[in-house]
Amino acid sequence: MIIDAHSHVHDPLGPHLSALDDAGVDRVVLFPTRPHPERAKDLASLRREMSVLDTALKGEADGAAAADGFAVAQRELHAALAAHPDRFLGFGSVRLGRPAAETGEAVARDVVARGLHGVGELTPPPDRAALVEPVLQAAHDHAGLPVIVHGWAPTTAGDIRTLASLAARYPKAPLVISQLAGTNWMQAIELARATPNIYLELSTAHLIFAVRLAIRELPTRTLFGSDAPYGDPVVARTTVERVTAPGEVRDRVLGGNLAELLRLS
Repeated sequence: MIIDAHSHVHDPLGPHLSALDDAGVDRVVLFPTRPHPERAKDLASLRREMSVLDTALKGEADGAAAADGFAVAQRELHAALAAHPDRFLGFGSVRLGRPAAETGEAVARDVVARGLHGVGELTPPPDRAALVEPVLQAAHDHAGLPVIVHGWAPTTAGDIRTLASLAARYPKAPLVISQLAGTNWMQAIELARATPNIYLELSTAHLIFAVRLAIRELPTRTLFGSDAPYGDPVVARTTVERVTAPGEVRDRVLGGNLAELLRLS
C-alpha cells in the first residue's frame, strides 16, 4: 500500500484525488488547513492565501477570527473524510498554548472520539516548540497517538532540539517531524537516530541526497509525503524511488512504515 504521509485539505477535492491517482497513492494523511493556495488564480490571490499561512506559522493568529478559521478548517476536514473515507486518513489539530488539561480534553474530544488517526500538523511559532508538550503528553496517555509537527522554516534548529527532548520525555507518543526538518535535516537525522519514537517525513526536501541519507540512516522511520498542495505526490514518490532500489526499504518508506505506525495492517 502506498500512503502519502502529509497533505492538506484541498478546495475542491478533485484535483487532489487526480494527483493521488497519477502517483499511484492508495491512501493519504489529511490535515485541516486555513490557507488554500490551490484556490489562487494569480499572484495577488496567492499572496492573500499565503499571508494566512505566514500568520499561522509566526503564531500571530489569535482571537475570534483565528477561532473561526480553526473551526472552518475542522469542518472542511470532516467533510472531506466523509466524502472519501477509503482514501483519506484524517488527523486533527488542536490549538497550542492552552493549559495541559484543556489540551488533553481537546485531544480526547476532537481527535480520539472522532476516530482520527493522530494530531497534526502542529505549527508552533519559531523557537517555541515547547508548546507541543501538552499535546505529546495527551498523545502519550492515549496509547501512542502519533503527533506530526511542521519542520520547515520558520522552525529553527533549537525547535528541532526541543522536539527531540520532548519526544524522549514521552516515548509512547510517536513524533513525526515534517518536511525533513528543512535546512536542519542533518541535525534531525542525528536526533532521530538517538530517539526511537521520532519519525522523519520527507516532503519538500530541497536536496536529493538529504532524502537518500535519511532513508539510509532510518529505513524504518522515514515516511514518503507530498505536503500537497505545496508539493506534488508524483514528484515526491519519484524522489523516493530515485534514491532507493526496489524492495523492502522502498516499500517501507512509501507506505509500510506509516501503515505500522497507524496500525493499518
